[in-house]
Amino acid sequence: MSIPKFRMFSSLMLAVSLLAVSASLAIAQDTTPAAGARTVVSGEKMKLKGVVVRRDADTFVVRDINGVDTTVRLDDRTSVKTKGGFLRSGTNYGLTNILRGLNLEVEGRGDSSGNLLAEKVRFNESDLRVARAVDSRAAPLETKVSEVEQNAQRLSGQLDELAAVANTAKGGARAAQETADAAVSGVNLTNERISALDDYTPQSVLAVNFRTGSSVLSPDSKTKLDEIATKAMNAKGYVLEVTGFADSTGSIERNRVLSQRRADAVIRYLVENHRIPLRRIITPYGFGETNPVAENNTRDGRAQNRRVEVKLLVNKGLLQQAPTMPTSSGN
Repeated sequence: MSIPKFRMFSSLMLAVSLLAVSASLAIAQDTTPAAGARTVVSGEKMKLKGVVVRRDADTFVVRDINGVDTTVRLDDRTSVKTKGGFLRSGTNYGLTNILRGLNLEVEGRGDSSGNLLAEKVRFNESDLRVARAVDSRAAPLETKVSEVEQNAQRLSGQLDELAAVANTAKGGARAAQETADAAVSGVNLTNERISALDDYTPQSVLAVNFRTGSSVLSPDSKTKLDEIATKAMNAKGYVLEVTGFADSTGSIERNRVLSQRRADAVIRYLVENHRIPLRRIITPYGFGETNPVAENNTRDGRAQNRRVEVKLLVNKGLLQQAPTMPTSSGN
């Protein structure tokens, strides 16, 4: 092999190797597609509850219990506080404390753009601590994913230039072209892995049930949680989605609070007994008596609805095999 061809081949090998290493380091968060987006009529007063799924400079997006997204706009008059506190006054917080994963309540009026202009934002201290823990781990990983994507685009352009040089090189043109094609294919495979980093697939799903009005785990429930915790610790790029539910006995608000306590009990067991890192747990949510799996007019049906569902989700991008560069037989 001549010196110019050898250098070109070495550059191609180095480019694809860098892409494969960069992609293997990237880990992204799970995002569930929304059922739709809400447009708020200008001047309409609205109060909603949900989880922050996106945060920008002056706005954030809240996804409610029905999966509907609402864009909320902030200004210098927006009051951001915790619920309760001494004399139920709560603690004031800056707008920057509204983070993704934060479970909150928003009250305001529609603006001219169809967004909700927030007058009051309220949340619990415990929910803020969870959101901070998630954000402190997710932000560096998202930055790393962005860097990998930029690196992939830059290396892809370099590979195109090398392929053009290979086409005009004297002697060994066919071998050089095959090498360039293989390199471009490797780039495409790497880009596919990067695109799959925010896509998770369920590997295991279980439900643990509770007695009426209780959030105490039974021995059978603990055994089930032991099994899924073992599977999780043996997986790569996993997260756990924990959601609580209740039957229709009692008021709607009581059942919502009870379902949240049940979800929190499961989280506490997994963290304290199996050392599951908090960064691996999606913010738990209590759906109350909504989304039943059985009829509430029978004892057996109500027993099935008093549950917490735990889903073990694994990152698709990390499951895919890193692309390899074929060995050229040309001289």
